Amino acid sequence: MRFNALNLLRQAFGGNIGWPEQWRSPDPRSAYDAVIVGGGGHGLATAYYMAKEHGLRNIAVVEKGWLGGGNTGRNTTIIRSNYLWEESQALYEHAVQLWETLSQELNYNVMYSPRGVMMLAHNVHDVQVFKRHVHANRLQGIDNEWLTPQQAQEFCPILNVDPGIRYPIVGAALQRRGGVARHDAVAWGYARAASALGVDIIQNCEVTAIRRGADGAVEALETTRGTIRTKRVGVVAAGHTSVVMAMAGVRMPLESYPLQALVSEPVKPIMPCVVMSNTIHAYMSQSDKGELVIGAGTDAYTSYSQTGGLHISSHTLDAICELFPTVRRLRMLRNWGGIVDVTPDRSPIIGKTPVPGLFVNCGWGTGGFKATPGSGHVFAHTVARGEPHPINAPFTLDRFRTGRLIDEAAAAAVAH
Repeated sequence: MRFNALNLLRQAFGGNIGWPEQWRSPDPRSAYDAVIVGGGGHGLATAYYMAKEHGLRNIAVVEKGWLGGGNTGRNTTIIRSNYLWEESQALYEHAVQLWETLSQELNYNVMYSPRGVMMLAHNVHDVQVFKRHVHANRLQGIDNEWLTPQQAQEFCPILNVDPGIRYPIVGAALQRRGGVARHDAVAWGYARAASALGVDIIQNCEVTAIRRGADGAVEALETTRGTIRTKRVGVVAAGHTSVVMAMAGVRMPLESYPLQALVSEPVKPIMPCVVMSNTIHAYMSQSDKGELVIGAGTDAYTSYSQTGGLHISSHTLDAICELFPTVRRLRMLRNWGGIVDVTPDRSPIIGKTPVPGLFVNCGWGTGGFKATPGSGHVFAHTVARGEPHPINAPFTLDRFRTGRLIDEAAAAAVAH
């Protein structure tokens, strides 16, 4: 199936995906203006906005596997901007606003569906935290509202609000503009649009070294397909950023964990929104194919595994069956793990590095997919101009030295 999909992509993109002809025998006199390492949603979005808004057409995206084959194809597709701190709110709200018109922008249906994201409160601490989020969001003009248990059930009729369950629901925060989109459609949409603007997309091309000149600046990438000369490199390799950055001698403040998810067999529509629970580490929505998409937590140990421990999913299913009794007899269709990079303050790093010409976009934890268009947009500005966009200026690597952290440890319904 992978090779059939690649052939279809080549036909749809006019042959601009694969290995550009000029690199079959690299010309030492030629070079790219910029190379993006990572062919997922963030990397492809970065290349697209660099070409569209900054006029850089001599760009390459290199991907060690196939487009969207990493975390972009392994996430649970949730979109929201109900974060606590102003820096995070600006970044994720920028992304949500881009999501709202992304299908028209790319002329490709990314299946964005603002069906609402509801975050459940089970105890006094949850109530205090989520009400604080509601007030902080509304001060910044971002929609978020507080619901009683009865209002939560009206919004999601299959939700169990019996006060006698193990984790009774005592309220919920609802962002109505939140929702979901189709993960692979986002990657394909950005890839097609970037390719139409002249961006080369090189699959099955793993970076093996970052070559630096006498002045310490980036001068080329060594790959499994040959040498690619460039003086600007943007690394957007979710789950493997530390490995790539180490090639340039840069140590990243990241830990990598498997993040669990699973889907049920497809059923008729029963789940009208996204429901998330921090206390029991579980959340659920329904895909357009009818599968119930269920997110779990991270494993307790660092790993590059894309499977993870089955006990995590078992714990999540116990909680899901209690919150939504009507799904108890459904069968699990498949289970997987994505690799998430986590920073000490649970917020991303987007900006320059100590190496001239080397830029990085990483550390999204569980928040990567929802940020895709916003992340690509501000990172494109950063790589193209050599300075951060005002929105991503606070998310510097240097903040871990200065102490100006953006602690979003309570922002996600799972993992952190």
